Amino acid sequence: MITELLAPDPAGIARAAALLRQGALVGFGTETVYGLGADATDATAVAAVFAAKQRPRFNPLICHYPEAAAAFADVQAGDAARALAHAFWPGPLSLVLPRRPDCPVAALAGAGLDTLAVRVPASPAARALLAAAARPVAAPSANRSGAVSPTTAAHVIEELGGAIAAVLDCGPCAVGLESTVLDLAGVQPRLLRPGGIPREAIEAVIGKLAIGSDPAGAPRGPGQLASHYAPVLPVRQDATLVAADEALLAFGPPLAGAGLVFQLSAGGDLAEAAGRLFAGLRWLDAEGRRRGLRGIAAMAVPERGLGLAIRDRLGRAAAPRG
Repeated sequence: MITELLAPDPAGIARAAALLRQGALVGFGTETVYGLGADATDATAVAAVFAAKQRPRFNPLICHYPEAAAAFADVQAGDAARALAHAFWPGPLSLVLPRRPDCPVAALAGAGLDTLAVRVPASPAARALLAAAARPVAAPSANRSGAVSPTTAAHVIEELGGAIAAVLDCGPCAVGLESTVLDLAGVQPRLLRPGGIPREAIEAVIGKLAIGSDPAGAPRGPGQLASHYAPVLPVRQDATLVAADEALLAFGPPLAGAGLVFQLSAGGDLAEAAGRLFAGLRWLDAEGRRRGLRGIAAMAVPERGLGLAIRDRLGRAAAPRG
């Protein structure tokens, strides 16, 4: 299969939407990362996403919509969900809510659960595609499961070229981290995955959040596997020293002695660091392996604002791999 690279103009968007309606897989850029889109109402197309990503089928997908009204037609939204949608949509926030009885989304997209993760992305090109497709689009990150998420069309082609029908090139992702995932289907709102909307901003709208998923239950949203977002080279977090045979993911003044350095933000800007995180991990992994380095040392990032999401991704990248 030859993967088409489409421009984010009316013709490219129309072509991408037609492919989605035909059951094909299409990569497209959002403000967070590039997603691998499929018609969420087509169980065969959704199954093809799991196959292309080599993704465990108990790991739910996020369904994307062009506007809040379309999302809330498929899920049951209470006052908290509507307040958050008003505050943060379009934007990098995914809400896990109970499915409506007449929800057309394939059960596989939600891993067979009675809930569904929904979001309205901020990217104008992504919303134009979703409107043109005229159906919910299930779209996890457009990479092999567990690998580093893509933030450019070139990353998607490198990872999945030849395995999917097309990529809509929406340019580099502005946020560069996946969406925050919030479970609103339980008694108390629960932060399942930190992401592009900081916890503090959410709590300012709906009050205090519980943190993390129920360890005894199946994942209620994406990005909860212990080992995830991982390059080939092993990663160690909160490095205070670095060896000559290691690559360094720097934040602020870099540690001395590394064999290779990628700077997330020289000035300690968390938004800049979030936007550069996955591109940096990809580059250090490829160049580090080419140079024969043994691993990636990541400097500490503060646990506030977007730093919480950055630390979450680095912690999963550094986790033991099964």
